[in-house]
Amino acid sequence: MTTEAVSPAIVPSGGAWRGLLWLALLTALWLLLIFALPAIQASGVPTTAHQLAAHGLIALGLWLGLERTSLTPDQRRVTWLAVMIPDTLWLAIAWSAAINGAFHTDTSSLPVLPLAIFLPVIIGAPPLLFSKRIGQVLDAMPASWLVALQLYRIFGGWALAAWLHSALPGAFAVPAGMGDVLTGLFALPAALAVATGTVEGRRAATLWNVLGLADFAVAITMGMITSPGPLQLIVPDVQSIGAGAYPGVLTPAFVVPSSILLHMLSLRQLRRRRRAELARR
Repeated sequence: MTTEAVSPAIVPSGGAWRGLLWLALLTALWLLLIFALPAIQASGVPTTAHQLAAHGLIALGLWLGLERTSLTPDQRRVTWLAVMIPDTLWLAIAWSAAINGAFHTDTSSLPVLPLAIFLPVIIGAPPLLFSKRIGQVLDAMPASWLVALQLYRIFGGWALAAWLHSALPGAFAVPAGMGDVLTGLFALPAALAVATGTVEGRRAATLWNVLGLADFAVAITMGMITSPGPLQLIVPDVQSIGAGAYPGVLTPAFVVPSSILLHMLSLRQLRRRRRAELARR
């Protein structure tokens, strides 16, 4: 393949590289800060702040996407509420349960944390993936939005700081933390690539979505086999995230399923764009 054959959507521009380097630098500084001052992360303030910020951006992005459609104002309001009311209730319930210790393994005989991870995906995926109205929103919304939104994944690096303080086992924290940081960092060039509207740009965004989902597959697997329960295969010297301690447990209880659904929506949007382009040929 010659240099001329390489699409600029795959090779990030100078501005994209500079943005990525600045984001990497800020991420490194944040990790150094929470490593030096572990009380910051232990307070739950950063976790709550970035989850509320992501929740707010989802609400704003959905509304702006709805405004780009041909739906009536009443249809837009109903669609927005149908998505945001369950999502807000889910955040409130997960947050309250985490603070009150409901995810601790000795609180209930039920697998509360696995249910919190998988139930929202099982319940939320069908309407998000097959709703005609959601499809209209995805067609009207820039493909870069759903990718760039997951910049918040860089905050998953808190697991690395916790591991360095011997607060999480390395078998879980290293692959989960590194996977989240890389997914968050690469969200920027992937969003810029897909914004070009090219086939290569959509391919780059698809690969980024696969990376993000693979990160969760590894993190969930390692979390389950290092945490107390019937699936535990590794007994670490320190408690894993599945032990249910606040604020770390909010990551699998809320961030993981919501991010999985965002990846699913992004992949649906990219598939619809590809089909629309083929139909125009």
